[in-house]
Amino acid sequence: MNQEAIGKFISTCRKEKGLTQIQLAEKLNITNRAVSKWETGKSCPDVSIMLSLCDILEITVNELLSGERISMENYREKAEENLIELQQKKDKAQKSLLRVELIWLAIAVLMSPIHFAINYYYPENKGTGVGLFITLVGLIMFVIYFTKHYEIRLR
Repeated sequence: MNQEAIGKFISTCRKEKGLTQIQLAEKLNITNRAVSKWETGKSCPDVSIMLSLCDILEITVNELLSGERISMENYREKAEENLIELQQKKDKAQKSLLRVELIWLAIAVLMSPIHFAINYYYPENKGTGVGLFITLVGLIMFVIYFTKHYEIRLR
């Protein structure tokens, strides 16, 4: 999915229908800035309005995601390419989220002993509670990570 190609395709289809960016935006209940961002390739239409956009422009979602008109001979092939690309983007986003979760877990694991050591060796230190806060956030992240990625089975 090439955002610039999608944007040019949206622009072409909009002009074929004789619509301005403002008119298209009004039909979709969005701002004309959003339409402008699509057409310049800075962003893509949100999934929630994609079907409405396709209905207005009289194109298919597959054509929109491909950024071009698709003949019936190539339709299945393009649909498969688009689905594979969307799945790859989803996988990449999930890996990124997993990294963030693991970083928080590492911070929590490292901060817990430091927090407890400071409180043990300096009992008069009232502290700011930052260590405890990071520990709690880390533990919550760990529980979320654990429940998302592991299944507990009782025998």
